[in-house]
Amino acid sequence: MQKVTTRRKWLRGAVAIGVGISGGINRVNAQATTVLKVNTFPGVTNFPIFAADHQRLFAKYGLTIDLIYTPNSRVQRDGLAKGEYQIIQTAADNPVAMVELDKADAVIVAGGDNGFNHIIVQPEINQLTDVRGKTVVVDAPNTAFALLLYKALKDNGLEKGDYKVNPVGGTGERLAAMTSDKTNVAGIMGLPFIFGATAAGLKDMGPAYQSIGAYQSDCVVVMRDWAKTNRDTLIRYIKAVVEGRRWILAPVNRTEAIQLLSDKTKVSLDSAAKTYAAVTDPINGFVKDAKLDMQGFRNVLKLRAEIEGQ
Repeated sequence: MQKVTTRRKWLRGAVAIGVGISGGINRVNAQATTVLKVNTFPGVTNFPIFAADHQRLFAKYGLTIDLIYTPNSRVQRDGLAKGEYQIIQTAADNPVAMVELDKADAVIVAGGDNGFNHIIVQPEINQLTDVRGKTVVVDAPNTAFALLLYKALKDNGLEKGDYKVNPVGGTGERLAAMTSDKTNVAGIMGLPFIFGATAAGLKDMGPAYQSIGAYQSDCVVVMRDWAKTNRDTLIRYIKAVVEGRRWILAPVNRTEAIQLLSDKTKVSLDSAAKTYAAVTDPINGFVKDAKLDMQGFRNVLKLRAEIEGQ
């Protein structure tokens, strides 16, 4: 009963704050410049932030963004709870972990995408059953994309204990761990890192969420008390990011957007173009206006309950 109650509270909270922001978003005017520290992982989920900065949308809404990359989700979650940054962009499972494990009053205020995550393996791994007795790399061992990997392995008959878990950090760290040490045989990677992985000789086994269905990955998270005190600032931030997302999705901006993504993520124009094609896909790409996928979020909770028993 406690699990059901917790889940319902999460869903009500996500809906309630989303409605509150939507209701006020058109009534807020830009004010004096406010500096916001935003903590995130490197990768394509930052594309709307890059676009908003490129189009001077943050300046339009009186904001200056200090974008900080995190080495792992534990540092990110702790930093938000301590007030070291005001906003984090992260997988939806992380604020759930903050609430359930750390008793921190974090809240999701916007969605984004499904994470574009694939399972990447060493070339000798022909099927996931080949991971038995070997080592997989994850960010943190009990959140987000680690759970996606555990679920995929479970669906292939492998339980925890049938393989070792090496928590090395974010996607860049996982890619480095797999290319530098061949004993790390599998991991989850998103865009544009997937292309670097395959270029380095690693194998792409396909989407990590294919057995789950809808999956809410990228989201914007704040502490609830901060959101109440800084509602106007938060709305202006969301407005800028949503407009940045709209700019990316407009076909007329394709060439400029690909160049921007290449410059910001330090990948080739070819990789940037492939990444752009993925994020603008009308079915599996960026969600319009950063709306939260409620079914995807329910599946995050179901996955956490199945794998972590929470």
